[in-house]
Amino acid sequence: MEQKVKLVVQTSGCPFYRVGDEIVFNGPIIDKEKSGNFCMMAMNAVFPYVYAARKGVINKQLLQCPDCDDRVYFEIKQAK
Repeated sequence: MEQKVKLVVQTSGCPFYRVGDEIVFNGPIIDKEKSGNFCMMAMNAVFPYVYAARKGVINKQLLQCPDCDDRVYFEIKQAK
């Protein structure tokens, strides 16, 4: 069963993200109306975790964008 999940920015030195920004996934689709920016570097880093969360394998995880100079940390969790 597919879970609705979201990424919430916990810390950010990146100009594209502010603390509290969210990216919401409704199954495999990004809910554009409920989501902020989402760059390709971050997507590459978090994709396996988003997939696992959608399938119910994980329910909370702290993730880091691989563009380390910007130090963006996302928390992934179930969305309502």
